[in-house]
Amino acid sequence: MLIDLPVLLTILGVILAVLASGHAVLNKREERAAIGWVGLIWLVPIIGSALYVTLGINRIRRRAVRLRTRSQPGLAANDAVGDLNENVTRLGALVGQMTGVPPTPGNKIAPLVDGDEAFPAMLEAIDSAQHSVGLCSYIFDHDEEGVRFIDALERAVRRGVEVRVLVDAVGARYSRPRTPAILRRKGVPTAEFLKSLGIMKMPYMNLRNHRKILVADGRIGFTGGMNIRGGCLRDASPDERIRDTHFCLRGPIVRQLTQIFAEDWEFTTGEPLGGESWFPAIDEVGQNPARAIPDGPDDDLGQLRWVLLAAIGQARKQIRIVTPYFLPDRTIYDSLYLAAMRGVDVEIILPQRINLRIVQWAMAADLSLAMAGGCRVWLSSPPFDHSKIMTVDGEWSLFGSGNWDPRSLRLNFEFNVECYGRELAGTLDGIIDDKMRGGRLLTQAALDGRSLPIRLRDGIARLFKPYL
Repeated sequence: MLIDLPVLLTILGVILAVLASGHAVLNKREERAAIGWVGLIWLVPIIGSALYVTLGINRIRRRAVRLRTRSQPGLAANDAVGDLNENVTRLGALVGQMTGVPPTPGNKIAPLVDGDEAFPAMLEAIDSAQHSVGLCSYIFDHDEEGVRFIDALERAVRRGVEVRVLVDAVGARYSRPRTPAILRRKGVPTAEFLKSLGIMKMPYMNLRNHRKILVADGRIGFTGGMNIRGGCLRDASPDERIRDTHFCLRGPIVRQLTQIFAEDWEFTTGEPLGGESWFPAIDEVGQNPARAIPDGPDDDLGQLRWVLLAAIGQARKQIRIVTPYFLPDRTIYDSLYLAAMRGVDVEIILPQRINLRIVQWAMAADLSLAMAGGCRVWLSSPPFDHSKIMTVDGEWSLFGSGNWDPRSLRLNFEFNVECYGRELAGTLDGIIDDKMRGGRLLTQAALDGRSLPIRLRDGIARLFKPYL
């Protein structure tokens, strides 16, 4: 007996819905995500199941976890963070439990303000490299400054250095011609992270590699928030000008930068990187204990978010946050609120003008959550400040590529470094002081004084917060 097509489709839809919803219930850690997917699966038969299979399954994590099991040996095993306050020492132990990686002692870390300081140091490191150069950037523009990096990388290849360049496939589209194509034509081994045009690769559209890492000979590293583009220079045109902060790292921490770059390169190309040219023995050169904090959708724990919560919870005197995008979840907002309520001086420094209007509107809708508890919000004067820095109690510092928004804390691959020590924290606090002196304090009255249409606009923008 033949079965009617509608009956067959109904049976097929039920089978698919049972399988897909069962997978969602077992694998989605957040209740809202599980409920949302199960609802879509059952309310839109067959199509909902197909969307879940295409968009809802994190295949990246499975592949990345396999790579992470083959970590490079030789990381320092010393958990000491130096002679610091008890709360900062506890923070070091807590982050160690979260990450499974101890802080590495003996590092020298120097902040580099704007491309005027960062780019010459990075180019010198490439030109001085004798064995290996690994470069990962979200944006690598083909402008005058980008060409300087292209030429330096080409020179390194010609003198026999092992060079590998990884550019995010979305970030590569910010300029024409696309830099990865130029590099490949010049003989520089280059790959694009999660390059995809097909509909079956749609789940990767949001999972970008936002990391900025440069390592030369495995001994000197650079990381922070700075992309490779001329707009980071102080003499850039006002429409393109971006303020930013990058960091030069020397010492054993560089091995962790190299390890993360090698994992990303192997994830993208399948080629493992190893040996003395990439992982040499590194002597201690400074006084800063430091630890890498990689984070991304391949990590269920959400390491960066947990580190932020731990640092807020351990603060006793002061928390200072510099970020271009500030859209944390309610738990982080509540933690900042409670920190301010218990007497911690919480200062949040945001750009007065942001390059993404909808993000600025959504931020304005939520800022009163922090200010109500006593957090102070400062707006730095233009140009747009892309720096990402956090200090706690003048002894702990965090910097890197991660923003305080859902995209960085859940959707993108990020790389940050935490450091222990008064000298570096004091230097960063000085940079933060300069930003505050040139800015203005945002008041609750200013937020309340927004017109009804503006408040409605900001409130609607806030509804899109999980996707910004």
